[in-house]
Amino acid sequence: MNPWFETVAEAHRRAKKRLPKSVYGALVAGSERGQTIDDNQAAFAELGFAPHVAGPIGDRDQSTTVLGQQISMPVIISPTGVQAVHPDGEVAVARAAAARGTAMGLSSFASKSVEEVTAANPTTFFQLYWCGSKDDISARMARAKAAGALGLILTLDWSFSHGRDWGSPVIPEKLDLRTMAGFAPQVMTKPRWLTRYLRSGTLPDLTAPNMALGDAPAPGFFGAYGEWMGTTAPDWADVAWVVEQWDGPVMLKGVMRVDDARRAVDAGVAAISVSNHGGNNLDGTPASIRALPVVADAVGHEIEILLDGGIRRGSDVVKAVALGARAVMIGRAYLWGLAANGQAGVENVLDILRGGIDSALLGLRKTSITELDRSDIVVPEGFERRLGVEPGSQLRVPESAAEAV
Repeated sequence: MNPWFETVAEAHRRAKKRLPKSVYGALVAGSERGQTIDDNQAAFAELGFAPHVAGPIGDRDQSTTVLGQQISMPVIISPTGVQAVHPDGEVAVARAAAARGTAMGLSSFASKSVEEVTAANPTTFFQLYWCGSKDDISARMARAKAAGALGLILTLDWSFSHGRDWGSPVIPEKLDLRTMAGFAPQVMTKPRWLTRYLRSGTLPDLTAPNMALGDAPAPGFFGAYGEWMGTTAPDWADVAWVVEQWDGPVMLKGVMRVDDARRAVDAGVAAISVSNHGGNNLDGTPASIRALPVVADAVGHEIEILLDGGIRRGSDVVKAVALGARAVMIGRAYLWGLAANGQAGVENVLDILRGGIDSALLGLRKTSITELDRSDIVVPEGFERRLGVEPGSQLRVPESAAEAV
């Protein structure tokens, strides 16, 4: 089979074919009935384009900046947890992002250390959960900064939803001989996945090295997850404290409401990501693209706005930018590429998105993503969701995407 694939959908099909059932199920994820995860993609399909028939068709510039870092396209890697889809995990993803000139977001629950990942891609943003004491959180931030992380992504949107109508994947506490014997039937049916690990001389790593403190051993995924669930939730003063402690650009991920976006500005963050955690959080939350325009109207002239959730093609990226995002973050799309063909598969996904962005810019007769504005998009009546907006209030509307970014 030709290792190259032409769409993210094909990467998804290959990932499903190659991964053991439990590993694939963890990538699909979602929560409860899957309403939010479905809406994340369906909402993009409701948006259309208003192309021009004539205009400039020269080189098209996709470059922008996020958290002060220059990137070649308005797409960055969203942090995702333990990546058992490939033995090189986040290091392969970081190398792919570096090769395509974009930034790497690294999860606190990653399977590779922040030191390894920043070595593979110096443009790395470290993702932080509010987990443990303030001393613990401060120590994790200090380690990430010492390793060279250039920005911080603070993720607070989590409700610990449990139960999926299609069933949750079985994730073991640790991989020992007894556990491997239990998983053998599903693993043996996926020889390519198994062969990759056998050749690397490793097994999928279920520890979270970036959650280690001092000289203590890295906790297992469930140990770290349990500590996170047991930590008292932060307030807005805690968000401001993180900004002060990091002393650099901070992105707050998971904002869906205008009132939260304004509080984020007051707390001093440099950016927010309009996000519902990829549909893995509170089911019934609207698609993030539905909330984006209203949030961008409210605070897009003060801080950077990003979006994640449902991005599967370059035209989705263009729609998000035209509606007020500086860039988007991708998660499942690159994980499917990693599963399909390792680092080259992630590069393949980024190339697909870049090509789709270029095609959309050509059709819209734009020479730069900064020229995009809402007149380029067909937004059906009732599409937007005005979360956290007082009835009757008026929001300031940016004149163009260039102003919003």
